[in-house]
This record gives sequence, C-alpha cells and structure tokens, in this order.
Amino acid sequence: MSIFVDKNTRLLVQGITGKEGQFHARQCIDYGTNVVAGVTPGKGGQKMDDVPVFNTVNEAVEQTGANCSMVFVPPAFAADAVMEATDAGVELVVAITEGIPVMDMMKIKNYMEGSASRLIGPNCPGIITPGQCKVGIMPGPIHTPGGPIGVVSRSGTLTYEVVHQLTLKGIGQTTCIGIGGDPVNGTNFIDCLDAFEKDSETTGIVMVGEIGGTAEEEASDFITQHVTKPVVGFIAGLTAPPGRRMGHAGAIVSGGSGTAQGKIDAMKSAGIHVCENLGIFGELCAEVFN
Repeated sequence: MSIFVDKNTRLLVQGITGKEGQFHARQCIDYGTNVVAGVTPGKGGQKMDDVPVFNTVNEAVEQTGANCSMVFVPPAFAADAVMEATDAGVELVVAITEGIPVMDMMKIKNYMEGSASRLIGPNCPGIITPGQCKVGIMPGPIHTPGGPIGVVSRSGTLTYEVVHQLTLKGIGQTTCIGIGGDPVNGTNFIDCLDAFEKDSETTGIVMVGEIGGTAEEEASDFITQHVTKPVVGFIAGLTAPPGRRMGHAGAIVSGGSGTAQGKIDAMKSAGIHVCENLGIFGELCAEVFN
C-alpha cells in the first residue's frame, strides 16, 4: 500500500500563485497528483492553469474536497497558513517552506495537538508514493513504484540519493518521506516507522539521519521494541566538528550529544544495518532486502 498519501489524495497548494508554488504545483500535476485547488488570499476566482484559486483554505476544502495541503508560503506567514489548513480540517499539511522561526513552529505544534491534521516539515522535500501521488519538490522520475521499501529521511538531497540508488538496484519504494531537519518539526522518525511497520506492503525500511538532536537515538529505541522489519540506516555528518552547523538548523553537534558516531552506535545496537559509505548504499540495501 502506502502511508499518508496515495491516488485518492486531493491536493491544494497554499501559495500557488507565487513562482515556487506555480512551478512545483505543475510538477505535481505532471506526475499525476490530483491537484484540486490553490489558495492565495486576494486572488480567489483566478485560475493557475486549470486549477481554481480560492481566498481561503476553508473555501477550497468545501468546494473541492481537498484533504492535503502543500505550503509554499513565505516564512513570516507560514505559521498562519499551517494553522488555517488545520482549522479547515485538512488531514495532511506538507510545509515545504524553510526558515520558519522556531517560536512559530512551537505555536504550530501546540495549535495542532489534538487536531485531525498531520504536519510534515517544515523545510522538507515532502512526501511521495511512487506512481500515485507526489506532494513536494522531489524529482519524480528517480522513484520506482511498487514497493516494497519505505524511506524516511531528515535530509532532502540524501533522500534523493538513497532513492536513486534503490531504483538503480531495481528496488521499488512504497512511500518516501522527507521529514525535514529543523529543530522543531511535525511528523518524526517514530511516526513514520510506526506507519511503515503497520503497512502490509512495506517489507523493509530505509532511515537517513544526520548529526544534531536525539531523534535517531529515540528512533533506534523504538525500532528495538516495535519494528520487526529490516532497517538500513545512514547518518550524515560523520566528520563534522562540534558546533559546526550542517545545512539544517537542527544539525548541530553540541558537547557530547548529537554526534554521528553516537547515533551510529545507537542504530547498530538496535539491529539496524548501518551504511557508513554512501557510495555503496544501494549494494547494502540489495543484500539486506533481497
């Protein structure tokens, strides 16, 4: 099957009339995603190609039945956009926007708690179920439909790299998710691992982490207790010195915590097959999953 998005996903794009929103909405449409609406306040009644534009998310949901939102709203307004989608009952909100202030993300997390909405991101490439639905900025052609491997990653570009290597080895994917590398985000490793574990068509999992924080260690503990499927892992930032920021706001090593080696050790102790050379990632996956 898949997790979170599939051929029944009805996507609306917040910020669809902006340059990035237009470009990536068209890419999603070309991939086969059912983009049913766009939202830009003040531009309701217009169209982006054949996609109707509305002033509010609530109006778009009522008129089109949209159940997923992709957010291409500038950082200063992104929190309001996510909360507006939550108010409208959108099941899945995918925030591509990067640079959202941490305090705004804290407000979003608090606001969404107990709601019917799930947030992926921010500062992420999004989510794709190959052959069915693409909600994000990832290159569609590198993905292979038909499973059986689920992919979850903190790094956008590394998501593309590991997916490409899987495809070159003839290993299809059920769903691939980039959760983003900000200090405060929505859906985390454990959420995705749990969903992949419960998905009958996912038989193996790829988890890509990076330095900073404790998400990978927590995910490793969860895998030990709850995941029965084989997991292949990779940690980016092995050579990063303490205090060095590696692209993502959350990827900072401070003191003795958040180091690549610490995460690798935790993953190995959980029985995860850890790849320490990205160049042979596909080969390791072929060994483990076949």
